Amino acid sequence: MKYPRNAASTRGARHLDNFDRAILRILQENNQTPQRQIAERVHLSAAAVQRRIAAMEDSGVIAANVAIVSPDVFHPAITIVVEVHLTSDRSTVVEPAKALFRGTKEIQQCYFVTGAGGFIMVIVVPSMTHYEALARRLFADNESVTTYRSLVVLDRVKSGTAIEIPMDE
Repeated sequence: MKYPRNAASTRGARHLDNFDRAILRILQENNQTPQRQIAERVHLSAAAVQRRIAAMEDSGVIAANVAIVSPDVFHPAITIVVEVHLTSDRSTVVEPAKALFRGTKEIQQCYFVTGAGGFIMVIVVPSMTHYEALARRLFADNESVTTYRSLVVLDRVKSGTAIEIPMDE
């Protein structure tokens, strides 16, 4: 799945009013909530909710509708948080690394962060043997990577995809 770099700017900015914000809060809880139920909760007609959702999808405010699959369903699943440091922050080093990480299916989340040319990523693999081969390919044998640190997750205390949506002021 591709995520736009800045969805609102790539497809045309859309001002979100309090109805839109309320709809987004509900969709973040469960994007399969029937539109008539959303309409009742936000005090609009179902048709108005449908139009607003379509407009937010068209403008890129809603980037994707996805199913989040529990990693517990497919045993074994090992989650590893990895900190990666590159040789430099220059775009000639960073951009190929971003492309490599974007194209790696085991990487569930990847963030380019400040300080020492680094990335933080969340990787899910079926075994440590699989991770060893992946780490060798992505990090150890990658000349753009100076160091990497792997942190194996013992327990998923909290995870989610919802963002805080403030009301208009």
